[in-house]
Amino acid sequence: MRVAVVFGLLLSLMLTGMPISIALGLTVLSFMFTLTDVRTESVALKLFTGIESFEIMAIPFFILAGNFLTHGGVARRMITFATSLVGHWYGGLALSGVVACALFAAISGSSPATVVAIGSVILPAMVAQGFPKRFGAGVITTSGSLGILIPPSIPMVLFAVSTNTSVGKLFIAGIVPGLVLAMLLGATTFYRAWRNDYPRMPKATLFERFDAFRKSIWGILLIVIVIGGIYSGLFTPTEAAAVSAVYAFIVAVFIYKDLKLRDVPRVLLSSANLSAMLLYIITNAVLFSFLMTYENVPQALAQWMIDQGLGWIGFLLVVNLLLLVAGNVMEPSSIILIMAPILFPVAIKLGIDPIHFGILMTVNMEVGLCHPPVGLNLYVASGIAKMGITELTVAVWPWLLTMLAFLVVVTYWPGLSLWLPRLLGM
Repeated sequence: MRVAVVFGLLLSLMLTGMPISIALGLTVLSFMFTLTDVRTESVALKLFTGIESFEIMAIPFFILAGNFLTHGGVARRMITFATSLVGHWYGGLALSGVVACALFAAISGSSPATVVAIGSVILPAMVAQGFPKRFGAGVITTSGSLGILIPPSIPMVLFAVSTNTSVGKLFIAGIVPGLVLAMLLGATTFYRAWRNDYPRMPKATLFERFDAFRKSIWGILLIVIVIGGIYSGLFTPTEAAAVSAVYAFIVAVFIYKDLKLRDVPRVLLSSANLSAMLLYIITNAVLFSFLMTYENVPQALAQWMIDQGLGWIGFLLVVNLLLLVAGNVMEPSSIILIMAPILFPVAIKLGIDPIHFGILMTVNMEVGLCHPPVGLNLYVASGIAKMGITELTVAVWPWLLTMLAFLVVVTYWPGLSLWLPRLLGM
């Protein structure tokens, strides 16, 4: 009954339009000071111990690196390189967008940043070449979601912080599913382009491909530095985030010179604003997790599912439905920080691998980014394409169905997520 009061109050506050972070904080404090006898000192102690995790420091650094790269001309060079590889196929420029999103995802850690960086360059070019605006917007909106599956990934860091899971293992585990999803989105794009005879581009020569690769190499090297550094043990994921921020600054300002020194303070400020917002959500989510543990919600939920004979197959189905519904009212970071501490202990008790569960949650977040009413990628793409949310929602459906089919595969084929970490002995 008391747990029902918690979720009822949280939902009521959210329906008023209140930001999720504030709604979380008010819910927890109201419940603790009226319906429990938890000491204030315990709350304060949990608050500070819950956010002192070393991994949390990776979040502002990855955000900063992504902002430097978004403003630093890296995306444009990656699009040119991708176009030289697949531009001669049906829907060449659209396929280039998928490939470029996958490449940029591997250095940004953020889906909205990927949509902005790639979409702002390639969408106008697609329209000018004769592609329907709906088609181009659908491709970029969904392909941009690769930003949180292909490492580095800010949501993966949040999951690791919430569940005390290895960030490095999550990053490595996301590589194969990320590449598979990129290929599936590319296949959907190619099929629709072939069916509608959308434009193709002249086939690039070997010299043109090499030249495009040479110009984009500084951005691509960041992928090697982050993933290679983590796997080799050269540095931790948090240290990799710091290295990537410094590297992105050097590339954007001194190598490509697309970002002027006078613009750096603006990039720093926008990164600080986003980081502060995420850290505030994390703080309130830590208190919410503490409250759920105090009320024995994860343990009771696990026991109930075992008593019902649900098993891991039924549990994962329920998790997917729950997360997809949550995606209608919350953005990914809030969902992970609220749901992961509740669902994770149940998953462990049912014998589900923690890394597989983390990838499953991340794929669910990808889907949530691409459907209304709060799909962040939709709003970002809407601003770039100058399209209404309703029109854009219709446009993304073919790729969204592909993502849902992929979610089923990821859910019931753990080997897809766990093969590479096991191969590398992690």
